[in-house]
Amino acid sequence: MSITSINHVTNTLPLRSMLAWTMMRLEFQSFVFRFWLDLYASRLLLQNQSRGGRSDRDIWTSRNSNFYYGCSNATHKFPNVDEITSPNKYLAIATSGGLNQQRTGITDAVVAARILNASLVVPKLDQKSFWKDASNFSEIFDVDWFISFLSKDVKIIKQLPRRGKGGKTWTPSTMRVPRKCSERCYQNRVLPVLLKRHAVQLNKFDYRLANKLSTDLQKLRCRVNYHALKFTDPIQKMAKKLVHRMRMRSKHYIALHLRYEPDMLAFSGCYYGGGDKERKELGAIRRRWKTLHISNPDKPRRHGRCPLTPEEVGLMLRALGYGSDVHIYVASGEVYGGEETLAPLKALFPNFYSKDTIATKEELEPFYSFSSRMAALDFIVCDESDVFVTNNNGNMAKILAGRRRYFGHKPTIRPNAKKLYRLFLSKENMTWGAFASSVRTYQRGFMGEPNEVRPGRGSFHENPHTCICEDSQAKVKRDVGPRKYGKGINETRRDEVESDAQNVEDDPEWPDTDEDEDQSGPLDNDMFNRTGVDYDAVSSEEPELEEMLSD
Repeated sequence: MSITSINHVTNTLPLRSMLAWTMMRLEFQSFVFRFWLDLYASRLLLQNQSRGGRSDRDIWTSRNSNFYYGCSNATHKFPNVDEITSPNKYLAIATSGGLNQQRTGITDAVVAARILNASLVVPKLDQKSFWKDASNFSEIFDVDWFISFLSKDVKIIKQLPRRGKGGKTWTPSTMRVPRKCSERCYQNRVLPVLLKRHAVQLNKFDYRLANKLSTDLQKLRCRVNYHALKFTDPIQKMAKKLVHRMRMRSKHYIALHLRYEPDMLAFSGCYYGGGDKERKELGAIRRRWKTLHISNPDKPRRHGRCPLTPEEVGLMLRALGYGSDVHIYVASGEVYGGEETLAPLKALFPNFYSKDTIATKEELEPFYSFSSRMAALDFIVCDESDVFVTNNNGNMAKILAGRRRYFGHKPTIRPNAKKLYRLFLSKENMTWGAFASSVRTYQRGFMGEPNEVRPGRGSFHENPHTCICEDSQAKVKRDVGPRKYGKGINETRRDEVESDAQNVEDDPEWPDTDEDEDQSGPLDNDMFNRTGVDYDAVSSEEPELEEMLSD
């Protein structure tokens, strides 16, 4: 209702109603005034940022990224595969989960084969999980490139060989290993079986290798993840079309990995402000899992364990200096609430795209029936983006964060959800300028800058510190050259220290399970080939949940 229409109504009302209408008009005028004041502050703030006013940060690049580069070559102490591989020792693995969870399993499988001095059979992909994708390895990854690139590190074969001339194919013994199994764990648990049976298949192979390994084994992890695992030509060609179409629309673009599916929100146990409708709908989904009990839905939000809503992501990006003219590519599944949920994000960033809006149905037809291939398209478009943003801390977010660190520290924004939650609660009582300033403060240490995370913290796939080297000569030139923006070396180092402190406070590190469990002893003989035995240190009574939430 406009102010003019309110005046017309008040002129025709009895005297007893005049006071109520007057109060309504004053409140409406106050709302309009605050709205335009905030809009003016927002525009003024964005103008200052475009001129480099308050911040010296280029929103499309990471500071000091030129002084670091990915380095994963083996050292001279790492023997060639021919010198260490034993004959008649074959390791097979069966992965678990969606595309990105399987990618971590494949990477770790290569390292496990190296630890055991065994030949690796091309990994089997999970075709029966929540994601229900019937693709095999060669339909997603370039298998010949995978084998040839790693030929000096691990001998990889496409299938188990026969026993001698005309013999039967080796039948592997199936088993599992604990989560985060160390080198000693593999040598004590798997090697005795391998020596006796010659072929072993490790099932549900996800996170089955320790986070901390020797330098050469960590570098092998990087060679697998960042160089050997290439998507097939059909996937790459389609993804390149999508990237090209985003580049044709704008010089820069942001890619947002948005996890906001109903199942995920239900499992998170978080409350997103949707009232009784949300409680009823997500509650019905939760009842599908007997072990899922939510007592306090506000608690995980307070602790920063809930994904940001689409609107919150949009507000965070605008506060960080990205204007309404920025183009955004959104990689997401089914969004809870549909267009109504996405509307605030689209209002903040009208240039809103997905693979479905920039490609035809005919182009995507070969991929529609395969969730992992569709996810691979999003993976490439997100990887090629100028800025990658996530509202969650799933496997895709972690793997892309590590990959973007390795290939030049391209800006990667992960929300400081614990701090932002409190800020979003009080945003109605703040000016836009104060809100934006607080967002920038809280996001320090969460922007993908070099040295943002201490070596050894978090997952190695997210923070591949062993594989990132410093260009000392370039840094010396920087140090002796003129100071850009008037900032000194000591101030830069102080920023890095503050970032570390931020991570310690907001992203606590949980102990590795291999430190809590005895992994030194061999397995009993009667445990071989038992399908009901699971050696998970962190077991799940609802495996579908784990698969669904992983990517």
